[in-house]
Amino acid sequence: MHVSFRTRYLLYILVIHLAMGGLLFLVLRQNKPLFIASEIGLLLSIVAAISIYQQFRQPAQFIASGIEAIRDKDFTVKFVPTGNREVDELITVYNLMIDQLRQERTRQVEQQFFLNKLIDAAPIAILIFDFDERIASINPRACQLLNVKTDAVVGKPLIELGYSLLAQMSDLADGESRVMKPNGIETYKVLRSYFMDRGFRRSFLIIEELTPEILATEKKAYSKVIRMMAHEVNNSIGAVNSILDVTHTYVSEPDVQHAVQVAIERNDRLNRFMRRFADVVRLPQPQKRLADLSEITRNVARLMQPQADARGVLLRCDANEANLQQVDVEQLEQVLVNIIKNAIEACQPGQSVEVISKQDGLCIRDNGQPIPEDVAANLFNPFYSTKPEGQGIGLTIAREILLNHGFHFSLKTDESGWTEFLINVGPTTI
Repeated sequence: MHVSFRTRYLLYILVIHLAMGGLLFLVLRQNKPLFIASEIGLLLSIVAAISIYQQFRQPAQFIASGIEAIRDKDFTVKFVPTGNREVDELITVYNLMIDQLRQERTRQVEQQFFLNKLIDAAPIAILIFDFDERIASINPRACQLLNVKTDAVVGKPLIELGYSLLAQMSDLADGESRVMKPNGIETYKVLRSYFMDRGFRRSFLIIEELTPEILATEKKAYSKVIRMMAHEVNNSIGAVNSILDVTHTYVSEPDVQHAVQVAIERNDRLNRFMRRFADVVRLPQPQKRLADLSEITRNVARLMQPQADARGVLLRCDANEANLQQVDVEQLEQVLVNIIKNAIEACQPGQSVEVISKQDGLCIRDNGQPIPEDVAANLFNPFYSTKPEGQGIGLTIAREILLNHGFHFSLKTDESGWTEFLINVGPTTI
């Protein structure tokens, strides 16, 4: 059984003084005055021993109180001097240590508060994981990008969240970064790193959306090229056509007149060709008004029906439910014509194109030729086309119109082999 130091000390003092009292009784019992005096001295010795013990215990009591305060993270407890030099030296050291701990604690709290505010206000998405690789915190930008609430993701592993882009990030190692383009349009730079927390590694994930910057730089570059090409071609065509018109008037030889006429028509086609490129640069901002997406979809489907019939493709339109949205009707019709035309051209006779209007947007899908992975990432790039005679303009114009409307969209072939062009008019997730 463990006996405390205090008990052992008191037992020792008691035994010593009892023994001394017994000896004094045996020796001085015949001399009562001297015996009484010795007993009084013995009592005074006991009192002195207890006083010394209390003074000896005082530093230990201060230490115990200080440890308890530190354990409770209460750095406001300080001791006042007692007049005992040894104890006061201990109190001075303790008070100095508490002041330093309190200052360090205050600085850490302020830094943590600043860091939390900085993460919350950051324009990039940040996800912080715990020691078990579950999401411990997520900032507002990440919630907006993923279209989730904090409570819905905190405590879950990344791979269980169900978002395609996040699933691709699950194999990222600490210190690794990657640029991802999940749907051929939106571009994200993803960085995974770590920090030390209480001696252990904790990972965090940064997702930066590069789409607006890339699109702006891209548009600035191709706009300059198109303007320069249009200027040179128009100037040359104008001068050449003037000469050809005069030649056509003065030449009577039928073969020469025919050749001149062919040259004029070719120049006119070249001029129209350049105007199509210029349309990408001069595309006006949408003039929105309240319109029914389902009605627009039905009208465009009827317009494209003869082209589908000519290729032996089954074109089906499911757009019966009213779906009112603020859109530029003419521009949206142009988008749908391009998309449905591409879907029809991707099909062989007997295959299908489906045009579906839903409350959250539109879906144009076909079971024709799938989109290869290496092509999917470039489909919306200006001037990129897989068709022998394609100019790469249709999807670029569609992209610009949809972005100007603020609509999210994607084009990809799913696991079932159907290629889907999705236009989302509401909130979206990556």
